[in-house]
Amino acid sequence: MTTSGTSPGKPSEANPTPGVPTPGVSDNASTHASVSHAASNYLRPIIEADLAADRYRGKRWAGHPGPAAAQNQGRPDTARIRTRFPPEPNGYLHLGHAKSICVNFGLAGEYGGVCHLRLDDTNPEKEDQEYVDAIAEAVHWLGFDWKADGNDNRYYASDYFDWMYEFAETLIQAGQAYVDAQTPDEIRANRGTLTEPGVNSPWRDRPAAESLTLLREMREGKHPDGSLVLRAKIDMASPNINLRDPIIYRVRHAHHHRTGDAWCIYPMYTYAHPIEDALEGITHSICTLEFEDQRPFYDWLLAHLADLGKLNRPLPRQYEFARLNVTYVVTSKRKLLQLVKEGHVDGWDDPRMPTIFGLRRRGYTPAAIRLFCDRTAVTKSDSRIDYSLLEQAARDDLDPITARSVAVLDPLKLVITNYPEGRSEICRAPRNPHAPEAGNREFPFTRELWIERDDFREEAPKKYFRLFPGNLVRLKYGYVVKCTDYTKDAAGNITEVHAEYLPETRSGTPGADSIKVKGNITWVSAAHAVPATVHLYDRLFADPMPDAGDKDFLACLNPKSRQTVQAWLEPGTHASPGATWQFERLGYFTADRVASTPEAPVLNRIVTLRDSWGA
Repeated sequence: MTTSGTSPGKPSEANPTPGVPTPGVSDNASTHASVSHAASNYLRPIIEADLAADRYRGKRWAGHPGPAAAQNQGRPDTARIRTRFPPEPNGYLHLGHAKSICVNFGLAGEYGGVCHLRLDDTNPEKEDQEYVDAIAEAVHWLGFDWKADGNDNRYYASDYFDWMYEFAETLIQAGQAYVDAQTPDEIRANRGTLTEPGVNSPWRDRPAAESLTLLREMREGKHPDGSLVLRAKIDMASPNINLRDPIIYRVRHAHHHRTGDAWCIYPMYTYAHPIEDALEGITHSICTLEFEDQRPFYDWLLAHLADLGKLNRPLPRQYEFARLNVTYVVTSKRKLLQLVKEGHVDGWDDPRMPTIFGLRRRGYTPAAIRLFCDRTAVTKSDSRIDYSLLEQAARDDLDPITARSVAVLDPLKLVITNYPEGRSEICRAPRNPHAPEAGNREFPFTRELWIERDDFREEAPKKYFRLFPGNLVRLKYGYVVKCTDYTKDAAGNITEVHAEYLPETRSGTPGADSIKVKGNITWVSAAHAVPATVHLYDRLFADPMPDAGDKDFLACLNPKSRQTVQAWLEPGTHASPGATWQFERLGYFTADRVASTPEAPVLNRIVTLRDSWGA
């Protein structure tokens, strides 16, 4: 079920004022940004119709998964619906998984239901406890919980291996499954095509007792990998190729991360998945669109097991929605693994990666990701969502809660020649313009300042209103100054700009409006500024569809996806890991969760203030 409510921030070094949003801290469950742009979800009318028809009346829940015999001992299910998020623990979750998490947990919370976290660990060679732990952490970080009504609804497909095997024997005994001794190539060739029917296996009419004996031998490890498979007996001439006697068990002598060497046969996902749903009492099994063709087998299997007394009705129903495809992103686990292994990125949590941990390290909040997912429709039509929608969700979430500050990323020395040496005075600016009660931050104004190099021109182009010889600009929150001179080094690079300040024009005083200027620039005191390493992150790929067609996705990498600069920060900027600011005129930045310390800040740019991609 979804968590709700916002916890007030506690005073800390990074946030010493109660009531002021702590930089970098966004409560997992809070939604700071408006969700008025929520997109349509075709599943809502389906769920509402099911509830109106009281389709699940009489459904029982024993407090844990189990077949009909176990559930019959339970009480009427208090959950109006049950959904599940069923990742395979063979990699780190990414943005596409975040969409599925939000859909499944969100709908369960919206309709008084429960969402299970199920680790679909039926493929022992690719799964690991590392991924199990990472998946649970990612779901919690996004703000969702699988505990409800005293039940810890975190389950593993491997917990159901005994039941799956029992059901397989039952299907054999009922004449609905058989052991096939064809080679994998023969099975593939005899399956037919989309226009030609398949050919019955010579073992299709093997006596049930013989198939049962062979299956038990398979389980006992008496047959090598690839020698035998168990197939459902449906229809080799079916127009749906997935109903042409699909394989439901194969021999696989492989160590499992949870069951060890207890099993040497493992169920196929298409067999395991519907059984898992039924054992857990799932009502709405929400999958991505590639499973649509598998739905007839899903229904066939559950109906037969219910007829055989192994499962209770009403049975789960499967519904599909289109994957979340985002421009400038790849989410293929194989390609993401390649990026990591070949060193194109610095691990699974590299801030350029679309993994949930990469997005977290980049500085995206749970609320921002949920907002993005909420704004993308749940439909059955494939489409690509523009990456800018994700960036805008971050801005909409961070803008009202993030403390303001100033940073200079490309520093140029500005000397106020008529300001007394050794003098310092305090300037003030709002901590957050959306929260006046948060008060002001304070920082010193001195003779020598750092400004952005781009805020000065020797010769100003038209409509350039910042510093150039003879021009007046306001140093934001400080004084109006007039550029008087500049110096260069031997290579012709500008090394220093000189200006004179107008003493009666300080911000917040009656004389502040005495002189009208068209330009405002930000600055920090050179004597007090905090040095920092800043990573300017951008999109990992320069091509909006890096994995489309036959493209070499590595050739689409953006060479400027990370640029590192040495910057100066406003004094008082405490870069505890995870702290977040809006640096005025520059964008939103966070202190890196891994590399940053208050003594040696390392900051990541989350997103610019506005969409400037391609500008």
